[in-house]
Amino acid sequence: MAFKIIASQCTQCGACEFECPRGAVNFKGEKYVIDPTKCNECKGGFDTQQCASVCPVSKTCVPA
Repeated sequence: MAFKIIASQCTQCGACEFECPRGAVNFKGEKYVIDPTKCNECKGGFDTQQCASVCPVSKTCVPA
């Protein structure tokens, strides 16, 4: 399973893109998206998902 970004809540601050250890977050078109083939929910490396932990808007980076 991967995480996704709720586009309507995203402020496009870019924090998640730089925090993702697998490079799964990218700016495409006019929004940030998470590549589900790269996202592993930070399992094995962190206790929490890094995109969600740095996002200034709660519940914007959520399980897909």
